[in-house]
Amino acid sequence: MQNVVVRFCGDSGDGMQLTGNMFSSLSAILGYEISTLPDFPAEIRAPQGTLGGVSGFQVNLGSGVYTPGDRADVIVAMNAAALKVCTLGSKFNHPGAKYNANESMFKRDAIIIVDTDSFTAKDLEKALYKTDNPFEELAIPESVQIVPVAVTTLTKESLKDSGLDNKSILKSRNMLALGIVCWLFNRPIDRAIEFLEDKFKKKPALIAPNVKVLTDGFNYANNLHLNINTVNIEKSDELEHGTYTAIAGNKATAWGLIAAAEKAGKQLFLGSYPITPATDIMQELAARKDMGVMVVQAEDEISGVCTAVGAAFAGDLAVTSTSGPGLSLKSEAVGLAVMAELPLVVIDVQRGGPSTGLPTKTEQTDLLQAIYGRNGECPAVVIAASTSANCFKFAYEAARLALENMTPVILLTDTYLANGTGLWRIPKLSELPPICPASVPAEAAGHYNPAMRDPETKVRYWATPGMKGFEHRNIGLERDAEKGTISTNPENHELMVLNRQQKVEQVAERIPLLNVQGNPESDTLLVGWGSTEGHLMAAARQLNCALAHFNYIHPLPANTKEVLLKYKRIVVCELNTGQFADYLRSKIEGIRLEQYNEIMGQPFSVERIVSQIKK
Repeated sequence: MQNVVVRFCGDSGDGMQLTGNMFSSLSAILGYEISTLPDFPAEIRAPQGTLGGVSGFQVNLGSGVYTPGDRADVIVAMNAAALKVCTLGSKFNHPGAKYNANESMFKRDAIIIVDTDSFTAKDLEKALYKTDNPFEELAIPESVQIVPVAVTTLTKESLKDSGLDNKSILKSRNMLALGIVCWLFNRPIDRAIEFLEDKFKKKPALIAPNVKVLTDGFNYANNLHLNINTVNIEKSDELEHGTYTAIAGNKATAWGLIAAAEKAGKQLFLGSYPITPATDIMQELAARKDMGVMVVQAEDEISGVCTAVGAAFAGDLAVTSTSGPGLSLKSEAVGLAVMAELPLVVIDVQRGGPSTGLPTKTEQTDLLQAIYGRNGECPAVVIAASTSANCFKFAYEAARLALENMTPVILLTDTYLANGTGLWRIPKLSELPPICPASVPAEAAGHYNPAMRDPETKVRYWATPGMKGFEHRNIGLERDAEKGTISTNPENHELMVLNRQQKVEQVAERIPLLNVQGNPESDTLLVGWGSTEGHLMAAARQLNCALAHFNYIHPLPANTKEVLLKYKRIVVCELNTGQFADYLRSKIEGIRLEQYNEIMGQPFSVERIVSQIKK
């Protein structure tokens, strides 16, 4: 097969995220392209065995992989609730819902491996089944291959002499399931064992039991053959030569910032406050003291960004990370960075909102807040990553644009990118573009003031504390365009507003032009931004139409109007109610746009996009 989609699902405590991550990383190491979707509930721990407590991890692996896949070829269901959620999809909590090929999480010819020990009468009652035959009740098609395995019983048998208590033994059920899936996909068990040894290196007593269960699961499937065929998947022949790893979006973001600081010759400072789903960025950077990274976990979102603004004044590559609720709290301090014209990187890992909303689900609903969500005329650069792997590239790019243009840059990722993983080629530092901070010219010593700027680009010169001859104050009040002192003059204020605006608008000259993918000769153009690129690319290929995908949002690429107006039909697809479409209408007079929007806390379905465009 060219590619295969596998979904692991069970209770929140069943280790589905660990199992999925291990299988994905193993596939990446063997040279397959991957795209993953961790999908877990917002509750800390829902009641065991209930529909609300089902946690899933989906991975698409093979060649030509753009998305985690709409529906799975293989499902591992660790309990009755997981089977029901996977079968009914988004309809699982609707009264009287039955199997629907357009709603289920698996294909009509899928393989479903179930733990028969977790289908007792009590389990069925918790999962709200009405009969004692869940497969008939869910009307699962006969074409689906059901593979019953007594996962719990086999795990207990495997570890009966391990000395572990029953609770610890049950926690190893996921390793037996992983062993079965490794057999199904011809994965070498020794590589999986290496992952376990690394995972439990701080708890060495757990290595041997988990390795034994994993091996026993593999051997069990191999010896019985489980009445199903093993699967061979094509490897991509288009990958550029190099060293690859599987990387999550948050980790890629952190590493991109580290690389940018190294390239720019700056100290990396992160001032942040923990918030789902952005916290992993702070944790990854806090672990990198060996790279000279400085991290302050502040008492709240406002304090976090204010420490970063201070670090920018002090001459650091200053960063703050957050999600939507935190971005709103940081808005005043971001405005201070705009007024003081200091370089600041703000990372917004978007999640479902408003308020606390859907904290573990994904959306693209912070776009207009990022562009306009500050008081006064307060322009900032806004860019967006589009894959888990290129979070590295755009974190690096956010730092470059901030340091070279002396302005805040807001980088938009989201939950899907942050928690998902993709195959990433590790670059050499020499391959990355140079970063040239807007440092003050040496000849300005003795007569420097904080209003001095490049006359063409309007970029303010950056002097940092401790530079002899460059002593100055930087303020949040409006300043005189010539002297840098406080000014309330009306004409001066208008001039400074226009200077700050021009500085941001000229960034359009320093970013790539908009590129059309797919079939550029089509009459139909799909338009998207950020994390929807993979889904829209897959849809464009099926529809044989064109795709214009945006990573640079404010300002837009210089050729945006020219490209879009070539097409008779433009459909903007977003995980919101149409924020980017409205933004394009405000920037391109007379443009006619259609919209396709979803706000369900999940990534797009390629099938639904294709169906909608055809209609």
